[in-house]
Amino acid sequence: MEEREQKGRVIALGFFDGVHLGHGALLRRVREAAQAEGAVPSAVTFTTHPENLILHNPMPLLSSPADRADLMRRYYGIRDVILVPFDERMMHMHWRDFITEYLVKEYHAVHLVAGHDFHFGYKGEGNPRRLAETCRELGIGCDIIPKVEEDGITISSTYIRTLIAQGEMERANLFLGHPHTLTNTVRHGKRLGSALGFPTVNLQFPAGVLVPAFGVYACRVWLENGESRMAVTNVGTRPTVDDGDRVNAEGFILDFDGDLYGQSVRMEFYKRLRGEKKFPSLEELRREVMRNADETRAFFAEAR
Repeated sequence: MEEREQKGRVIALGFFDGVHLGHGALLRRVREAAQAEGAVPSAVTFTTHPENLILHNPMPLLSSPADRADLMRRYYGIRDVILVPFDERMMHMHWRDFITEYLVKEYHAVHLVAGHDFHFGYKGEGNPRRLAETCRELGIGCDIIPKVEEDGITISSTYIRTLIAQGEMERANLFLGHPHTLTNTVRHGKRLGSALGFPTVNLQFPAGVLVPAFGVYACRVWLENGESRMAVTNVGTRPTVDDGDRVNAEGFILDFDGDLYGQSVRMEFYKRLRGEKKFPSLEELRREVMRNADETRAFFAEAR
């Protein structure tokens, strides 16, 4: 911490849900400025979306706070991700205090980067113009990044949420700039994988995280030791064996033999192969999973 405070931070500001290509424009600029100024490339993001408290309108998120931080580090080289609770203090903080007292005094910001639509402070009264003007007064750097488009569409977390909720994973990943990601600890399931001949990982969706359209997906699973495996992943309630309403992601791992219970696993979603379906028997389910496994192998072979 002492080294970071001594060097100062170049800080990206935003919620960064999903860490999509629009966010990437900010984060790349942070890394460039940090390198030029000998500072630490950083980001400030909230653990809870401000709308959840201000509008009392829970918004399903693309990624958990931990996944957001991991995506920023892995894809954009952000070294210091500051996860800030959006609490009463933050909700009522004056916009100028957020810059001068919080970012500059507490976190030693020497350069700030924000998007064209970034609002902050009490009632969202802080805006890009006020941010840039205050940075000039303080003698610190500031960049305001314009909107980023793909296929003539402004890249936004809202649009990507719609795609994932509809199962349009390949298009969602185009706008994200990386595969949609779910990281969690492997839980005990009903050991369906043993009956079907595949090791499985059962992951629950963290509270508040968007569940993709129910169905079967071609995925890649990353293990704690850094290895990755292809997987056929069912998102939903597993109607053939459960007939319950608990939603999880169950990945049938290809070309792997081992026990992953209790490990933290990152699951990357690439393509929806089919909708969720109830089969009349486990044997018919096994044949379908085998067919989906062939589809998954073909998908990744073509991608390579």
